[in-house]
Amino acid sequence: MRFPNRKLRTAVDGEDAGVSAHFKNPFVHELRFTPLQKLKIAVMTMTLFPVRLLFAAFMMLLAWPFAFVATVGRSEDAVEPLSWWRWLVDLVLKAIMRAMWFSGGFHWVRVKGRPALPSEAPILTMAPHSSYFDAIPVTMTMASIVMKAESKDIPVWGTLIKFIRPVFVSRSDQDSRRKTVEEIKRRACSDGEWPQIMIFPEGTCTNRSCLIAFKPGAFIPGVPVQPVLLRYPNEMVRISSTPKQGVFKILWLTLCQLHNAIEIEYLPTYTPSEEEKKDPALFASNVRRIMAKALGLPIIDYSFEDCQLAMAKGPLRLPRHTCLLEFARLVRRLGLKTGVTDEVLHEEASRVRKLCGSRLDVEGFSLYLNQPLTEAVQDIFSLFEEHGKMDVREEYVIALSVVCRPFRYLETIKLAFRMFEAQEDGAVVEDELAVVLKTALGIGDFVVCDLFRAIDCQDKGKITFDEFCRFLENCPDFVEQYHCLHEPIPQPSRESTSPSSTNGFCADFSPQDPSTRSAAHSKKQD
Repeated sequence: MRFPNRKLRTAVDGEDAGVSAHFKNPFVHELRFTPLQKLKIAVMTMTLFPVRLLFAAFMMLLAWPFAFVATVGRSEDAVEPLSWWRWLVDLVLKAIMRAMWFSGGFHWVRVKGRPALPSEAPILTMAPHSSYFDAIPVTMTMASIVMKAESKDIPVWGTLIKFIRPVFVSRSDQDSRRKTVEEIKRRACSDGEWPQIMIFPEGTCTNRSCLIAFKPGAFIPGVPVQPVLLRYPNEMVRISSTPKQGVFKILWLTLCQLHNAIEIEYLPTYTPSEEEKKDPALFASNVRRIMAKALGLPIIDYSFEDCQLAMAKGPLRLPRHTCLLEFARLVRRLGLKTGVTDEVLHEEASRVRKLCGSRLDVEGFSLYLNQPLTEAVQDIFSLFEEHGKMDVREEYVIALSVVCRPFRYLETIKLAFRMFEAQEDGAVVEDELAVVLKTALGIGDFVVCDLFRAIDCQDKGKITFDEFCRFLENCPDFVEQYHCLHEPIPQPSRESTSPSSTNGFCADFSPQDPSTRSAAHSKKQD
């Protein structure tokens, strides 16, 4: 693969810019501590952490009866006039929640800008989304959020959630996405009658190194929105819970800090143009550009779906600087992922096998994809080409299988073996195994000498897929054990969260409508 030698195109402050391919993966958050910092954490774990945790739990229990009383007999379809006692309960709950955050080290919350009234901006778009602590502005404003329907059944937490009148999304209801968008439209067009809806348009947690693609759900109603920025200017621990960084670990480290800083900035209300009202994707893109400029962060068109690649576990979990995130962005841009099923991939494998390893130039690759020779096609080609040629079998089909089936790595390897194997015995040689594995990981170099000899114990000079699988069962950490990479693959956290349930907030409620330019998330199980 050629990716390590090329530039990744992003946007910085609204302008296109080339940055190093060794960019910071937005879905990976790594923590490194000095010996002194480790000592501080150890001391805080034995002293401050348990006190803070118990006090936070007490505050939530204290808030429960107030929320319960306020929600008894309340209609879910209409907003009653705010009586004096409901106003008082709202005030008490805000105070309790503020005390809970104070006990966690968030002693001061710096707020910049003027929060818009519900009649001015029915929807608040907040970014970057990085952790459970992003709920702080929610508890300060008591704004509604989009939540999984299952959340309301959680003891204590469910009652607190129902108090802020969330929009619930049900996984069991096939029509839930459409109903959610309709409910958001209904509330947004109520002239301030309903509370504001606070939405995290990124749809998943990142490490705040950039702004990834915004989901269009918050922008479909076509009403004015107020962008809200979140910053955590902490020196020691960056509060971020990405798919490869467990939420409980971040909670522990955050509570072990004496003070945690947070800044909330309300930008001016953004009123969409007529063109943006008709095109939610354009609306979302323009709002993201404004927020990125205010944050001083680059824009990278990775999306919620790309998070699957970053969180996929197993022997072939992706390294930090994989090019498959960039590949996924490009194929999504061209619509090449749409309708890709197991059958389609097998047909593609049979098709390229007939090419017998012949190499294509960029024009031939464009014809193979049945796509005009656009910049996106050239970018995909540049990921794989060597000396102006590429082997479709060698690279493209394997990479496409990975991004379409990130949790089913063995099926991708089996498909690759099928394309490379000799017809007489279904085996591959050492160089072919190297190509298969480096493409499946999205890297430019993969050392397989020792690995191949370990699998080929009979010294035949070739191995079959069954032999590879048997070896994998006995040595799942073969990448590290046989030093196949120059850099270690980050170990996934046991507390890693699914992108579809990030922090309990609903990650994706956008309808499956081509006009939104957003494919609904569909996680395939093994």
